[in-house]
Amino acid sequence: MNAISPQSRGFYIKMKIVKNKRPIRPFFHKYLKWVFWVSISLYLFTSLLINHIPNNAKPTSNHLHRHLLPTNPKTTSTQFVPRALFETTPQKPLQQPKPSINLDLKIYVYDLPDQYNNVWLSNNRCSTHLFASEVAIHRALMGSEVRTLDPYEADFFFVPVYLTCNFSTDNGFPSTHQSRHLISSVVRFVSSNMPFWNRSDGADHVFVASHDYGPCFHSIEEDAISDGIPEVLRKSIFLQTFGVTFRHVCQEAEHVLIPPYVPPGSLRSTEEGFPVDGKRNIPVFFRGKVEVHPKNFSGRVYSKGVRTMIWRKFKRNRKFFYLRRHRIEDYQSEIRRSVFCLCPLGWAPWSPRLVESVALGCVPVIIADGIRLPFTETVRWPEISLTVAERDVGKLGRILRHVVNTNLTTIQRNLWDPAKTGALLFNDRVETGDATWHVIRSLRERLLHRSYRLSMISANEELTRQTD
Repeated sequence: MNAISPQSRGFYIKMKIVKNKRPIRPFFHKYLKWVFWVSISLYLFTSLLINHIPNNAKPTSNHLHRHLLPTNPKTTSTQFVPRALFETTPQKPLQQPKPSINLDLKIYVYDLPDQYNNVWLSNNRCSTHLFASEVAIHRALMGSEVRTLDPYEADFFFVPVYLTCNFSTDNGFPSTHQSRHLISSVVRFVSSNMPFWNRSDGADHVFVASHDYGPCFHSIEEDAISDGIPEVLRKSIFLQTFGVTFRHVCQEAEHVLIPPYVPPGSLRSTEEGFPVDGKRNIPVFFRGKVEVHPKNFSGRVYSKGVRTMIWRKFKRNRKFFYLRRHRIEDYQSEIRRSVFCLCPLGWAPWSPRLVESVALGCVPVIIADGIRLPFTETVRWPEISLTVAERDVGKLGRILRHVVNTNLTTIQRNLWDPAKTGALLFNDRVETGDATWHVIRSLRERLLHRSYRLSMISANEELTRQTD
């Protein structure tokens, strides 16, 4: 056995003496001081660690090697996007997510005679033009997990009538004149053949109204306001592209705001055909209908004169503005090459350019006072777009140059979040995070709200009965 050194022996004796002289304290008092100091130390250390993480260490969206500015942004980190929202790879930002719904909702899709839908599909434009969300949502719901074949267990009833596929007008655009007749006819059919419309006066029935002014079924605002929403539909729910922040007769019925339709396949083809390191060599882009004079041949003022003002003010500034009055087949490739894409109002405030610009990485410049935009819980529009008041159109050059010199890089980085693009696209099958998925989620929220409202009404009625 090793001998104990004098120093060790003295220390041992000292400890024994102190222990024998002090009174024995409870366990809590004995260790309280140490617990207190350890807690304080951990708190200070954690706070110091969090507060000193540099900003450039936080995750940001991958630029995917897309040089949107003359200077190359210095970022190599990638932003984590949950697979539940959108599954993607850097090479394919428009890759579709996995089909998954996981929403507790049941929707019954009416099986209507072909005269209300399928007969119009002989014209391919019916399923590809800017109003074609009515076709896309119908197709997606038919194979969806939320679809039920038993109408008695349905929470909502989807009425698949195609109202924008009559291309009989002289200019080739959809005719809206037959929409009201068609909608009245389909309501008569549904209400006379099944009991579900009559039990709620259509309050749980869902229609797509992708016209310029939604369920008013007109392309001219004066006519839409004059006729309003058909009386028979005032209790129904509409999936509509039209929305404004102020009171308007065409949004007085319950509705879900949806994006205009852009074929996902065309966007993917444009993206895949563009070089990964392709430059954006068009500073400001617009191609579309422009009236040289504010009043067109019908005497109506198109776009409230905004597009005419843009054309007159900036058509000669060719170094910064690339303006064209006629659409071409390769239109989307020009968007892909552009830094800013002008999205002025037309007859209505909304435009498919909003979806095309976001999907192809061009910063949307929204010029439509009071416009409401879809799915704001996912698409944070102020983070990925610019809004210019109609009265400030003449200052566009100065405004956009200021953005170039300040926060353009941040806006462009935000644009490459695939969840934002996915939320604006309608796929053939409902996929988590896409536009139809957001529609279903919005209907689910309305169902919960209705249930809560009904329970409160029942509770108040019961309380009134008891007090009486």
